Amino acid sequence: MTTDPETSLWTKTSRERVDAPPLTGSVTVDLAVIGGGYTGCSAALHAAQAGASVCLLEAHEIGHGGSGRNVGLANAGLWLPPAEIRAHLGDAAGNRLIALLAQAPAEVFRLIRDLEIDCEPVQAGTLHLAHSPKGLRDLQTRHQQLSADGAPVELLSAQETARRSGSTAFHGAIFDPRAGTIQPLAYVQGLARAAQQAGAAILASSPVQALRHDGEIWHLDTPQGRVRAKALIQATNAYHAGLPDTRQAYVPVYYFQYATDPLPENIRATLLPGGEGCWDTGLIMTSFRMDQAGRLVIGAMGDLGHAGSFAHRGWITRKLAQIFPALADQPLKDGWHGRIAMTSDHIPKLVQIGPNALSAHGYSGRGIGPGTVFGRMMADSLLTGEPARLPLPPVPAHHESWTGLRRAFFETGAALTHLVKARL
Repeated sequence: MTTDPETSLWTKTSRERVDAPPLTGSVTVDLAVIGGGYTGCSAALHAAQAGASVCLLEAHEIGHGGSGRNVGLANAGLWLPPAEIRAHLGDAAGNRLIALLAQAPAEVFRLIRDLEIDCEPVQAGTLHLAHSPKGLRDLQTRHQQLSADGAPVELLSAQETARRSGSTAFHGAIFDPRAGTIQPLAYVQGLARAAQQAGAAILASSPVQALRHDGEIWHLDTPQGRVRAKALIQATNAYHAGLPDTRQAYVPVYYFQYATDPLPENIRATLLPGGEGCWDTGLIMTSFRMDQAGRLVIGAMGDLGHAGSFAHRGWITRKLAQIFPALADQPLKDGWHGRIAMTSDHIPKLVQIGPNALSAHGYSGRGIGPGTVFGRMMADSLLTGEPARLPLPPVPAHHESWTGLRRAFFETGAALTHLVKARL
């Protein structure tokens, strides 16, 4: 195994490029965006396409955070089933969010086509896999709710699940044809490139060190420059780098992945022959998918920089063999991790952080579609001055309790689970 937690496979395989120099000097714009992930790049793209002057500031490189490290599943909706979303938000707001995010994969794949983003798009659906009889019962309930809302989902038998996944380890699955897989870093790099081509200033290695509003204009200071902006979007999610009012806004949870080398064709043809992306119903979730070169990418909750990372590495090897016995002797190569911003209710938050300023965070592992949609709608709302165009009503603040303790709980739980199961 080759483990470099901060360098993903996607960094090595992306064919997209964006020239993003650091900010030098002073600029004045209609909209400043902090964060070069899906939300920020989508906001910059759509604002620039609408004719606004835009400056996006990224502390590291475009896609440095979760947008460049995730599994690459472009899913419809949130983790929660529809009934729970309505229970948290009420029927009106819940129904609106459900409808918006049901169409999120279509928006992602349309942007990929229209902008000619080279990100290995495969809109062949996803499989939500039942890892146990209880998991199957949970999927049956979820399927009923999704179907009642008109989602074109299908509940699969264990036999059909085995045919589609190439594994007999599961009790059934929900197939969602709306969803698919992408090369996640290449997608966000493509959004940034397209935003730049539309006129946005895309600036990397430009961490925001000071942020203030003087009553009329936002002022953002970086090591080598300053931005003055009429409106502001903070889109840093789990990679906030010390910006105000963000440290306690979510619980940081780590998710790690490993990839095989490209598999021999005779094995590759038997695994996920339809090209679906997968994740299971386990409390400590497992995900897997194929990339364009035929690598199997498998992941789960856990921090590879943590003292218990040996448990994650041992477990993932055994898990791969359990799901796909033909890969029992297949070495895992590239290993990396990233942070997820979790909220207690698993619903993203829009926060009104000041005059003409919004922050979005808490995608809870569903960032590709929601981030794309939220970025577009936040930019639209700020430029038009119409809050009704937002995907959710903004709140004045959002804070989670005991974030450090809960992070430690998740990581310790994942490490213990992986340690025990790796020894069974």
